[in-house]
Amino acid sequence: MSGAAHWPTGLPGALDTAIDAAAVPGGPFHPATGARLDAREEFPAEACAVLDGCGTARAYVPAELGGASGGLPELVAALRTVARRDVTVAVAHGKTFLGSVPTWVAGTDEQRRTLARRVLAGAVVSWGLTEPGHGSDLLAGELTAEPTADGGWRLDGAKWPINNATRGDLISVLARTAPEGGPRGFSQLLVDKHALAPGTWSPLPKEPTHGIRGADISGIRFTGAKTPADALTGRPGDGLDIVLRSLQLTRTVCTSLSLGAGEHALRLAHAFAAGRAMYGTTLLRLPLARRVLGRAAASLALADAASLVAARAAHHLPGEMSVVSAAVKAGVPEIVQLAVDDLAELLGARGFLTEHHAHGAFQKLERDHRIVAIFDGSTAVNRVSLINQFPVLARLHRKGAYDAEGLAATVTAQPVPPVDAGALRLFSRTGCSVVQALPAAAERLAALAAAGALPRRVPELAAALAAEAAAVADAMAAPRPAGRGTPPEAFEAARRYERCFAGAAAAHLLLADPGDQPRAGSLTAALERALELLRPGHEAPEEAYEPMLETLAEPAKELIP
Repeated sequence: MSGAAHWPTGLPGALDTAIDAAAVPGGPFHPATGARLDAREEFPAEACAVLDGCGTARAYVPAELGGASGGLPELVAALRTVARRDVTVAVAHGKTFLGSVPTWVAGTDEQRRTLARRVLAGAVVSWGLTEPGHGSDLLAGELTAEPTADGGWRLDGAKWPINNATRGDLISVLARTAPEGGPRGFSQLLVDKHALAPGTWSPLPKEPTHGIRGADISGIRFTGAKTPADALTGRPGDGLDIVLRSLQLTRTVCTSLSLGAGEHALRLAHAFAAGRAMYGTTLLRLPLARRVLGRAAASLALADAASLVAARAAHHLPGEMSVVSAAVKAGVPEIVQLAVDDLAELLGARGFLTEHHAHGAFQKLERDHRIVAIFDGSTAVNRVSLINQFPVLARLHRKGAYDAEGLAATVTAQPVPPVDAGALRLFSRTGCSVVQALPAAAERLAALAAAGALPRRVPELAAALAAEAAAVADAMAAPRPAGRGTPPEAFEAARRYERCFAGAAAAHLLLADPGDQPRAGSLTAALERALELLRPGHEAPEEAYEPMLETLAEPAKELIP
């Protein structure tokens, strides 16, 4: 799927060139090097230095503060470029964005400028949310920040497990500032570890992990650590609000890790199938293998459409990001993981070997990718966020209400404005325009197909997808039994909504630029895959995914933007 009309080429292109140069034997991005570091659980410092040399930190900083001009779409494209070579490196380096977001969202002008200078100069920032024994329950956090006589804050407690907790220079900390806790009992502070008195903080040991073994997954303990008054981000008691709004941006960016891992898996499987001799031909020529590869490519096109639209929505539909970010954070990793699982079966034993085949690259990316579903709120946490907004989503879908202007800007190729952090809402008042506009998009796609501008299957696919979205809206409107927890059928409705969002994103992108024939073919295949995922037992026609194999046959061409 060609994405030249949407993704920026500046930083991602520079990264591509630099990483290729560093992928020579012995280089930091060579698969053998990654395998060696993974086996040793060693941090990929040299690979991160390559990213530093490309100015990757500019993508972590808003454009108005001296950062890259492409906003979240450019950041997603950049980290995907890294993740398709090594997810561990993308996780290790990209954490600085996650740790900085609370300041971008709620900091004063001076705090934002100061942090921007630090990040652009190479500072590593981490985000301390979770604590031992509390998992995703942020309101159970015990780390405290108490006011001091000089107006500053005293921190006591631990954050764990935290990415870059040990290697980071600064850490954004969610702390309990009211003994009783509660939604207004927590505050957000940005702590400069270098400014803390010796002995008032200590790192917790690096934790062995199944995937991303080289990443600095560790923790930090504060013991009477004193920070100045300006360490506070936002107002006292605003901590949870800041975190939840920040997560709308970080969850969207996490999709880059899935896209990169999926593309890497697909390229490895395609290369294997093209070279594997079987039954007097190659595996690539056998119908089953072609079906698996084509369907995986369509899955990536579907996930890519969802990610692209979500990243641009942060700039053009910020008030809807509570829905959009949850839908893509839960949906994209799952769609990609299904494709990776299929490709692993195609590879057979080679998908599990740590040596002998591509330096064990497939089994490494498969392990690395599984952690993405946990980052920044697990799949279940994000689905609960969607479930809590079911009444509004169902009502507005039935009304057919959507933000036409914001949606048009989201799905067309144009520069993005700065993210309006003040417009981010904990609950969307306008639902999700991407899904709510699907029936109207289906009608317009049918007209274009009738005029010969689109593949003939498009109207049928778009109409079927609109019907599925309507059925999901009905399921979301159904009353939930009182006196019991969230029923399983609500989680299933959330899963289906995620897939409707991805399919709707593909439909809107197709409608926005129907003249790009290769891209239209990929987006049509994405619609086919969305319908398969929404209708268990339904299979796309045999020829549905063949166009994706033509794309795979051109190694120099970007499969996804």
